[in-house]
Amino acid sequence: MIEYFFLLLGESIMIFGTLGILRFPDVYTRLHAATKCDTGGAMSILIALAIASQAPLLIKLKFLVLAFLIALINPMVSHAIARGLINTE
Repeated sequence: MIEYFFLLLGESIMIFGTLGILRFPDVYTRLHAATKCDTGGAMSILIALAIASQAPLLIKLKFLVLAFLIALINPMVSHAIARGLINTE
């Protein structure tokens, strides 16, 4: 039952992030929306997969490791992209 909560949370974050990408006025706020969409949505969906999966424990741990790596890497990558955009202007 909790996996449905995480799936709905991930889907709603993805939908609101997509709306933010479409509606925000400049590149930096769109990048912020895209990063929140990637990080929050993908992590929630991976956690739901880890909970709902009938796979062995090793597969579930891989889902959780992927969620952890997304939490670590996505903000750094978006920061690097923003810095790259600043330096090209």
